[in-house]
Formats: sequence, structure tokens, C-alpha cells
Amino acid sequence: LFACSPGVDPVKLCDHLCELWAKRELAELRTEARLGFSGLQEPLSGLLCLLEGCPAATRGKTNSLGQCILAEFARWLQDHPHISLKEQPDEQVSNLQLRALNLLAEAQPSFVDLLLDVYQLGCVDRGLLLAHVDKLQTSGLYKEAILMSTKLGLQSELDVEKICVPLILQDKLSLVESYVRGHPHLEEWLVKLLDSWCSPEFISDFSMRVLEQMLVIWLELCVGNIPKIFLVFYRPLLTALCPNSVTKRKLDSLKYLMHKTFVEKGMSEESWSDHVQATVAESPELQAQLIGLLVKYRQFMTAAQWSLRYGVPKERLPHGVADSEDDSRSRESWEPPQSDRDRYYQLPVGRESVHFVQTLEELELCREVVLQSGSLVGVDMEWRASFGTVTCQRVALIQLATPGQVFLLDLSAADFWQHPRIVQTIRALFSDPTILKLGYGMSADLKSLFTTWPEFRDEPLKVDGILDLLHVHKQVNFCRGGGGQQSRVVEVSEGPSEKGLSLLVQQVLGKPLDKMEQLSNWERRPLRNSQLRYAAIDAYCLLDVYLTLSQDPACYGLPADLRCMPSSQNTNGKENKKPKEKAGTSEDSQPASSAPLAQAEETMLMVPQELRVVCDNMLQGLGRYLRSLGVDVLMLENNDDHRVAAELARAEGRVILTCGQPYHTLKSQVGEGRCLALDCSEKARDQAVQVLRHFRVQLTPEDIFSRCQACNGDQYMKLPRDEMARLLKERGLMEKPGEVKDEENWEEQSKPITHPRYSPHCRWAPASDLDPKSLTFPSGAELQLHTVPPGLIPRIPVFFICTTCGKVFWEGSHFERVVNQFLDILHITEDSATSSNHF
Repeated sequence: LFACSPGVDPVKLCDHLCELWAKRELAELRTEARLGFSGLQEPLSGLLCLLEGCPAATRGKTNSLGQCILAEFARWLQDHPHISLKEQPDEQVSNLQLRALNLLAEAQPSFVDLLLDVYQLGCVDRGLLLAHVDKLQTSGLYKEAILMSTKLGLQSELDVEKICVPLILQDKLSLVESYVRGHPHLEEWLVKLLDSWCSPEFISDFSMRVLEQMLVIWLELCVGNIPKIFLVFYRPLLTALCPNSVTKRKLDSLKYLMHKTFVEKGMSEESWSDHVQATVAESPELQAQLIGLLVKYRQFMTAAQWSLRYGVPKERLPHGVADSEDDSRSRESWEPPQSDRDRYYQLPVGRESVHFVQTLEELELCREVVLQSGSLVGVDMEWRASFGTVTCQRVALIQLATPGQVFLLDLSAADFWQHPRIVQTIRALFSDPTILKLGYGMSADLKSLFTTWPEFRDEPLKVDGILDLLHVHKQVNFCRGGGGQQSRVVEVSEGPSEKGLSLLVQQVLGKPLDKMEQLSNWERRPLRNSQLRYAAIDAYCLLDVYLTLSQDPACYGLPADLRCMPSSQNTNGKENKKPKEKAGTSEDSQPASSAPLAQAEETMLMVPQELRVVCDNMLQGLGRYLRSLGVDVLMLENNDDHRVAAELARAEGRVILTCGQPYHTLKSQVGEGRCLALDCSEKARDQAVQVLRHFRVQLTPEDIFSRCQACNGDQYMKLPRDEMARLLKERGLMEKPGEVKDEENWEEQSKPITHPRYSPHCRWAPASDLDPKSLTFPSGAELQLHTVPPGLIPRIPVFFICTTCGKVFWEGSHFERVVNQFLDILHITEDSATSSNHF
């Protein structure tokens, strides 16, 4: 219609396009629009006429006629770059920009981006822009006002409360978040505002207003959404900026713990105590609430014990608790209950051999024993639990154990821990190569040591003669898994898995550690007997573990002299190679404390085997990915109720991974931080990356396929090719040729493997575990010989068999595909890189 019509009338063009739009002839509409744009004498002015003439009924929709015309004009402009405001007189430019602004005032949010670009609205006088935003606000167009303000960067010149609060009340938090992002003072204001609305005082005052019901409904949504929407951006500030919302969420958790324990009787005393400690932390308000809840459930003695633990002032104690507190204090003894003595490792020395050092005279007695040349000293440190903060804490107590005695250095008094004699003692102990210092995860202790005494950074602390049993533990686990010869399989008791030092003590000495006091407030004085006992045990058990391992190191796959082990090892048991020197530096020029500090950063990471999760039935794809990366994963079946996830999490100490509505239900049934919500719209691979980064999991190539994809088992048995061929022949399966089924195995194999290349981080079962007659394992699983194609035998030197379900796996190209999928988070050492080059 307009192909040969110079000087097209915008009004007629608009009418014609409206007819095509009504008939939904979109292809023809786009063609006619482009021809019409070329026929307009003033395309920029004509475009505004077209938009102004669009039917009002379609305004505000993303698929409106105006949006279609504007989008087509933007594409047309790419072929006509000479059409721009630069070619227009200044007066004409101002007129066009003012008309474009008026369009934005007429509920056309979909026009914002294109109009801003075409008419360069960011260059308009700021006073005019601010007046226009105010006009939008006055007209009740809050969404259009915030969109325009965000696009034009007007945040610093507008009243943030006037802009944001109406949208918050309309539950448009995503727009508000976009508005404040990149402006720290606005981000802080928003978090504080949302938190203030969660306070009881706000609700009480607001109940007097007309909008009470609407805000209460919104408030319930807000409390649930704050962590989901803002936690990623404000995690370091959350506790400081959101005390009300954090306290409310934790109080809800406490109420649930009370009901679960004292009404349903569905939680053990140990689990309940662990959750209470983590939830209450050091909040005086929550401590008082805890005591009140215990009294409500008529647990007066328990309330007295917790009030003593937290030092709650007597004036804040409910009636009857103070008397029970006196009884509880008189009953506390040095000896633990008989049930604890039967279950946990016990301190082999009496109370008289545990010395609490808090004066210089007592320190000198400690020096005489600990600093003797050739002595053996177990070293541990305690500090106040940080509960998620990233800053390192100051040491509150240093434990030094020697055979027969334990010294607890009290660092609570400033005149004692700041005395030069203390610093001299620490330097003398750690720098003496003739004194063997035993620790577990020493890098974390050293990092807190440097935080306590900054002089160790100014004049670096020399560290010599240290044996970190964490690295010994890794070697023990590696050899248990088949990485060494004559390794001993150590049985672990049933129930929630032990980890860290407690697991090592259990493996070597037969019983784990009682970690009940781990999260105690180590800065409050006086310390309870249970705290003193815990601190002494944590240091003394290092001596017993070392001496036991030294008696028969070969049984654990260790060298005859444990002191010759390198200070830092890979989990594959090989010594780390020296890092390449940076330009201008050398190994000798670096401070002595740099290596421990680097190790301290590494200690904060988690290996996949330490992460234990349960995936909701909506995240089965995520579960399969995590399991392939070595994470301990349980997955709900399609017909399982979501509450099964909470039961598994509480019973086995797992973290719940879920998404959507079940998150709000499940998070209230487990401890704080034990439920993670994921975006269902993301791919399973991206969800897996988010989980690994959230929990700071360090993934290595050796972790891939370290668990059975079918049953989650982490123990395999290696079966050589000749043995597999013999079993197939005996069962009459060699005469049946077959093909490799990739969906049933780790790998798809096309080329022969001359030698085994892959050794995952898993437990290895001895060949004797396979019954030669029934071909079953101790778990009852039968070796699935029928899944092994005979054609594989000439090409595969070693087969991997899951001892939990009997499934057979072999090497091939699938490993490389998984590595490529997770290259962005994969931690590859020089040894790993060398071995992975073969795949």
C-alpha cells in the first residue's frame, strides 16, 4: 500500500496497521510497517504519531500493537543508521523527547527500553526527568516510575521510600531489588526496612491502620522471601541488618524443636541439643525465649541447665528456674554420665592432671613440661563459634596435652593473653623442631592464632616440627580404599556418620568424640566441667591416636616414621609439588606464616564425600548429577511425600535440596541452614554447580564416579580382565556376544585400554568379599554378570563392581564428558591434570 507513496501520512499508516493487527496478519503488518517507515518524511516524529494512535485497550501489554511497531522500527533503524536525533534541530529534539516521555506516562512499560535508546532520553534535562517521574508517581503508575528511574539512573536524586514502598506492598520485590542494586546505601536501607517490618513493635503499631490485613499477609511472604531473594547479596550483612527477621525465623525453629522433642518424642536429646545450640547461638533474646519455652513444656531442670550454660541473668528467669539452677549446679561433676562413657572416647587422665592456666606462675609450670626437648605435645584451640561469619575468630583457649597431663591456657583475661610471656611461649613451642606438635587441621588453628596476635604477622611465626593428623587421616582413608598395600578396613558404627577428628579417633581408637560442647561459648567464664573435659579430650586424643598409629603403621598404610610424612598432601597420597615461583619472589623471601595461611583458606573447603543431601522428588536430575560427582545423595521417589525428606535429613544429618512451595514447609522441620531452595527452571547441571558453590565443595577429577549411580554406594571392588572372563565362561555367558550399553555403565568404550587409568576417591573392597560360589557380596547383592558384553573383555583391563548393588562399570569416554561439563568448578592439581590428559 505504501511502497510507492512518498510522504506517507502517519495517521493513515496507523489506521492501516490497526486493521492488519485486528486480523492478526502479523507478517504483512511487519512488511507494511517497514515500507511505511521508509515513506515517512520525519520517521522519528512519525513513529511517535503511530504509538500515540495505538488503541488504548492494548496498552501495557508486551504483545501490543505499539510494542510490535516499536520493535519493527528498531530493526528498520539498523538498515537506516543516518536516521537519528543528531540530524534534528535542538528545538525539534526537545519536542520529540518530551512526546516520548509522555508516552511513558501512559502505562506503556514495554516501551521503556526502546524509547530510551531511540530518543536518547538519558540526555534530557535531569529536572525534567525528575518531574516526569513525580508525575508518574502522582498518577499511581509506580511500576513505570521505578522502571524509568532505574533505566535512567535517577536513584541518587529520588526519595527511595516513596519509590519503593508502594511496589513492596504490591509484592513487586524484583523491581525494587533491581532499583537498589549497585547502590550500597540503598541496599542497606532496603534490608533494614524489610527487617523493621518484621519486628513485633511494627506489627503492633500497624494493626491500628486500615491496611492491617494486607500487610500481615504480605509480611508472612516477606519473611519467607528475604533469605531467598536477598541472602545471596547481603549474606555478610544479614545478621547485622536483619536482627528481627533472623530472630523470628530462629524462634520459629525453636518452637518446632520443642514440639518435635517434648510432644511428638521424635528427636533424640543429642540431636535436639545440637539444633538448639546452632539456633540460639549467642542471642540474649533467643536464650531467654529458650528458657521460657522449656518452662512452658515443664522442663524445669533442662531450663536450669541451659540458663547456666548461657549465663541468663536471674531477673530474666521464669519462676522456679532459679531453684532448679542451684540444683543443677550442685549436680555437675567431672565424670560424664555412664552412657557417654560407654559411647565416646574418654580422657585417660584424672581431673587433677588437667591444669587451667590463667596466671604467669601457672604458665611457667606449663613451660617446664611442654617445652622440654624431644617432648610430644597435642595442640588444639577453641574459639567462639562464628555461626556463618567469614571473619576469623580470636582464640579463647589453647589446649596443650603431654603424656599424663593437659594444660588449658585461658586467653579470656587481657592482662594474661597480651603479656609478652605468652607470645614468647607460643613462639618457643611452634619453632622448636625437637618438640613434635600434633594437631588436626592445624591451618585453621594457626589462622586464628594470627588473628589473636597480630605480631605474628609483623614478625612471622616460625613453624617447625608439626605433624597434622588431618593429612595422616587422608592417607589412612586412601589406603583403606585400595591406594596402598596391606591396608586395614576399619568398621564404622551405625547411625549418623562421624567426620573429621571424631572419625579418625573412632577408626583408630574404637570410639568417636563427644562433640556436644563444640559450639559452646568459649569466651564466657567460668567454663563448665563439661567444657573443660571436652577441651582436654580434644588435645589428648591426638597423643593416643599418634601412639596407636606408630605401633603398627603398616596396618594403616603409613610409613614407619609418621614424622617423615609431608606437611600437606593430596588425597591420593602423593606429595604436592612445589608451586611455581612468581616473578620477583622466591621461596626464601616469603614469610614463614604464608604457607599455614594458604592452608587455612583451603581448610574451609569441603570435599564431595563430606556433603550428605536428600533431594526432593522434583530434583531427581540434580541428584543424579551430584551423585556422579561423589556427593552422598538420597533421592525421593515420585510417590514419596515431601515430609520424607525432612525425616531422612533429621535421622541421617543430611541437607534437604528442594524447590518451590515445599521449601517453606521443609525448612521449618529441620535445623537452621539445613534446607536449600533451588530454581526449578534451571537445568540440573546448573543446579549442581550452585549446590557445590553454596557449600564450598572442592571438586577434583578423582571425585567423579566415586559413587555408584544406581544405589549411591561408595565401595567398589576391582576385578581384572582374566577373572571377569573366567566368571563369564563358567556361567556360560562368553558364547553370547553383546554390545556396550552406555546407559547402563559409566563409560562408552571404543578403543582398548592398555592399563587402568582411573582411581576414584572411594572405598575399595578386597577380592575376598565376593563369594566364589554364589557371586554375592556381604551386602547380599549379586554380581550382575549378565550386563557385561563379552566383546568388552579384550579391551577392558579392569572392571569396577559396586559391592552394594552388584552393578558392573568400566572406563571409557563418559568420564571426559562429565569433566568438560564441570570444568568451571573443577579443581585440577598437577597430578590430576597429568592423569586426565589420558582421557
